[in-house]
Amino acid sequence: MIAVSHVSKIYDSPAGPITVLRELDLRVAAGESVAIVGPSGSGKTTLLNLLGALDQPTSGTLTVDGVGLGSLAPPAAAHFRNRSIGFIFQLHYLLPQCTVLENILVPRLAGGWDEPVATTRARAETLLEQVGLRDRRTHLPWQLSGGEQLRAAIARALINEPKLILADEPTGSLDPSTGERIADLLLSTNAGTRAALVVVTHNPALAQRMQKTYRLAAGRLVS
Repeated sequence: MIAVSHVSKIYDSPAGPITVLRELDLRVAAGESVAIVGPSGSGKTTLLNLLGALDQPTSGTLTVDGVGLGSLAPPAAAHFRNRSIGFIFQLHYLLPQCTVLENILVPRLAGGWDEPVATTRARAETLLEQVGLRDRRTHLPWQLSGGEQLRAAIARALINEPKLILADEPTGSLDPSTGERIADLLLSTNAGTRAALVVVTHNPALAQRMQKTYRLAAGRLVS
């Protein structure tokens, strides 16, 4: 599902170039779960952005589901993200004017999906149940706690049944019990749909539940 080969990412700055990632290699199979740990500022989110076609590498090749991401034009990259990738960001990016249910359904408005509205809504209702927000479906984001906003964002990431789930601290603002519930949902989705799962986390308990763990430090991945 993921093939990263000799990928580097360098940013320009007034003080000179900053190398965030150095000659990274990574392979993740369909249905595999991977945790990436490391100190803040080590490049974990940068790596997720590359895997999600939100950024491009300075050098090296990066392929997801057979698609080379380095050469995608912006419209093609947006279509690929909508069709293949479910994002869970640290900042939840919920639309403030939309209810929880509407936010979950937003990804279905793009991409030319051919599915009955009733089928899509039923899947959204199921996800609301799974993340514990059934009674919050008509609430606006500002009426939710930070943890509830995160759970809404997780449901939104899963509505398109992605082939790859990228999660940046998916349990960071949750209490331990809810965090376990969300980890269960991500891993059951990973196993049931054969979606690859890549999680960036500072939570050792969450990392231990993944099949593989890599540490990112000094711009390099170590298994």
